[in-house]
Amino acid sequence: MVKVKHEHTGRKFINVGIWMKAKSFLFGVQGNQGFLLKLFVYLLLIGIGFVYLYPLIYMGSYSLKSLENLLNPLISWIPTALYLDNYVTAFQVLNFWTTLLQTLYVTVIPAVAQTVIAAIIGYGFARYQFPLKKILFVLVLITFIIPPQVLMIPRYVFFNELDLIGSIFAFLLPAAAGQGLNSTIFILIFYQFFRMMPQALEEAAYLDGAGNFRVFLTIAIPMAVPAIIISFLFSFVWYWNETTLASLYFGNSLTTLPVELQKFSETFSEMSSTETAAQNINEGISLAGTMLSILPLLVVYLFTQKWFVEGVDRSGITGE
Repeated sequence: MVKVKHEHTGRKFINVGIWMKAKSFLFGVQGNQGFLLKLFVYLLLIGIGFVYLYPLIYMGSYSLKSLENLLNPLISWIPTALYLDNYVTAFQVLNFWTTLLQTLYVTVIPAVAQTVIAAIIGYGFARYQFPLKKILFVLVLITFIIPPQVLMIPRYVFFNELDLIGSIFAFLLPAAAGQGLNSTIFILIFYQFFRMMPQALEEAAYLDGAGNFRVFLTIAIPMAVPAIIISFLFSFVWYWNETTLASLYFGNSLTTLPVELQKFSETFSEMSSTETAAQNINEGISLAGTMLSILPLLVVYLFTQKWFVEGVDRSGITGE
């Protein structure tokens, strides 16, 4: 009787041990994630990755298809042969090298100016006390709330009176005045970053005889490198992708790759309205043009992703 009781107790402990191991494996223990949580995270990441990568994979596949592949319903993703004539045609239609140089000209310079001005304004709000500071800070926030479409016509009239239409100054002047594309975000990034800086460093520099300008250049700016990287990259991408303001302010004097791509797509859509096969004929060419227009951004991100991720993490742009 005692032996049976011991066997029953032993089986009970074994069952409990198996259940605890299964529970820790599925749900995890303190300091260790369980299988179900890891599975959920990986499935979520795969789903998000698929949503972002699908358009690129689709464009890359269809831009390399010939007309026969496009018309063949049996060929879905992998073409029978790499057809590079689509890229040759798109390269010529976009006038790629000339348009690329103009795009860099009207995006890099305003992005640099916007980053510099945002750093100066953010440092001023974070470190100095002056009359009407709170009111001015609220006005800066209000400029972010106002839709840019509301200001398009007044700015166009203003720039036209100053004879700035068709010039880079239509982008550069607002950026240099702290009113560039989403400048408020960058001002807030620098404001928050400079507020978190220890004042002891600046006080030590003041004791050594440094002035305000020298403290800003030698103490604040080197410590704000993550915020500078974030501000410049986001400014660069937003100025690059801006087509409405670029078309309005530059006219026929300057152009960008996204603007040329917009004209490119409109031309092919007009052709497809009269020819039933035109959409299939030109789909590979238009997608090749799209790939060419985003290729410089992909190259920039490829070489700057390390600093970009570190900048996001250290600048707290995610709001954490």
